[in-house]
Amino acid sequence: MEPQPLRTQTPLAYRGVIATLRPVLARVTRQEWSGGEHLPESGGFIVAGNHISEIDPFMVAHYLVNHGWAPRFLAKSGLFEIPLVGRALHCLGQVPVYRGTRKASDSLRDAADAVAGGDCVVIMPEGTLTREPGMWPMKAKNGVGRLALMTGAPVIPIAQWGVQNLLPPYARRPRGLLSRHAMHVRAGAPVDLADLVGRTDSAAATEATERIMTALTEVLAEIRNEEPPAERFVWDGKSRP
Repeated sequence: MEPQPLRTQTPLAYRGVIATLRPVLARVTRQEWSGGEHLPESGGFIVAGNHISEIDPFMVAHYLVNHGWAPRFLAKSGLFEIPLVGRALHCLGQVPVYRGTRKASDSLRDAADAVAGGDCVVIMPEGTLTREPGMWPMKAKNGVGRLALMTGAPVIPIAQWGVQNLLPPYARRPRGLLSRHAMHVRAGAPVDLADLVGRTDSAAATEATERIMTALTEVLAEIRNEEPPAERFVWDGKSRP
């Protein structure tokens, strides 16, 4: 598809990154994209994505940028502490996530402010690469549900498949750069949370999160043309598959 003009004010540094990386990604991958009609034409919204490779954000960003949105990602706070990387993330307007600290709520507040300002905010609800043996979405943290109910903004599930062929989980080097692996990225319809918006209790956040993860899994199942597991995988926080 022909790239669409960006719909929001975007820092010059971000536009520079887009100009540099977009042709590279287009050259080393094949775009198998669909569902763009589900993305809002204007106004802030939330994207919930599955997480199967360390370079997932690049593929999701590529998809969104070509549809006119320069996304802001919720990223681990540790990344912001890495010299140069942290400075770059700040310059690009990305949002640090402070897990297990008193500042944890700051992440959601900053993300909510970004959505209110008309931005597209992306969150990987699982918080880490999936440990589900078949690479299906596993049980997620409630942050995405809380953010959705705080803002009342549309939540768009975006699933991707194929990036693991370029950079497998836990790998440090890409493979098959000359193979132009197919990158399947698909947006689903906004998740219906109308009956929950405005509630602040944990039960509502849990229910909203589960609806979002169900929708995300359904979109991924469409891409893979497979049936997902009947029960969502629960990771113990320690072991790998």
